[in-house]
Amino acid sequence: MAPTPRRIVVTGGAGFLGSHLCERLLGRGDEVVVLDNLVTGDLGNIEHLFDEPGFTFVEHDVSTYIWVPGDVDAVLHFASPASPKDYLEMPIQTLKVGSLGTHNGLGLARAKSARFFLASTSEVYGDPQVHPQTEDYWGHVNPVGPRGVYDEAKRFAEAMTMAYHRHHGFDVRIVRIFNTYGPRMRPEDGRVVSNFLVQALRNDPITIYGDGSQSRSFCYVDDEVEGFLALLDADITGPCNIGNPGEFTISELADLVVEVTNSSSEIVYEALPVDDPTQRRPDNTLAERALGWKPTIELREGLEKTAEYFDGLVSRS
Repeated sequence: MAPTPRRIVVTGGAGFLGSHLCERLLGRGDEVVVLDNLVTGDLGNIEHLFDEPGFTFVEHDVSTYIWVPGDVDAVLHFASPASPKDYLEMPIQTLKVGSLGTHNGLGLARAKSARFFLASTSEVYGDPQVHPQTEDYWGHVNPVGPRGVYDEAKRFAEAMTMAYHRHHGFDVRIVRIFNTYGPRMRPEDGRVVSNFLVQALRNDPITIYGDGSQSRSFCYVDDEVEGFLALLDADITGPCNIGNPGEFTISELADLVVEVTNSSSEIVYEALPVDDPTQRRPDNTLAERALGWKPTIELREGLEKTAEYFDGLVSRS
């Protein structure tokens, strides 16, 4: 059953995932207050929502004190650089939004007696030695490597969230997000799906880092957001994996992108970045059992939808 309409704060709501989430929340009748400093977010992602009843946007850095007047039923913390390109260029900001931003979001939720929902990541598993990854796996992370700024920010955010839950008897949810793709990704954000699609649409060489044998699981954004809402409304704390269990090598992804875009791109290889995970796939048992959630959009269909979006943004060679 659909929940009673609520007033929900979404940090990072102008970003790729956050904007889709805001759209769905408004669509089911919730009021939404977005807090975003627009460092990686874009007003273009949410400008179509400005005339919607119950939608408010506030430009603000949640690493500093936050306050929202009036009643709040839930605080959804999605603010953070989320692509390797972004968090390697902004390591301090990434650590601050994972630590101070999470603390501030928890403080707001506690003051309002609201539920707190943390957007965590499969990156907490690092370069996993357990496959597929279950929520009880503690991970294999290099805390002092370049990727550690994102991995450890999210691990700290989970620890802070659970400390509030245990110490204050606080109502929280934690989702671990696996590679998500779809419309509103930034063409230059550095993630593998956007990289490959932009290169293919331009008929530029497609760059694979490493030998292409490393694997990932790709979840289309509509499926991912449905998983978020199911977890938000469920009676479990988490952490809970939300991702597509279909596993593809990077070489398989590149070949499929070339096919979907009818591209003439060749494939070139460069050195693998430091600490890049060799494999990644969610064990979705908890989500299926406790939330009744499964992804429904296959990779080919999702890539076709995403390619159509990017085709309007990039020019072909």
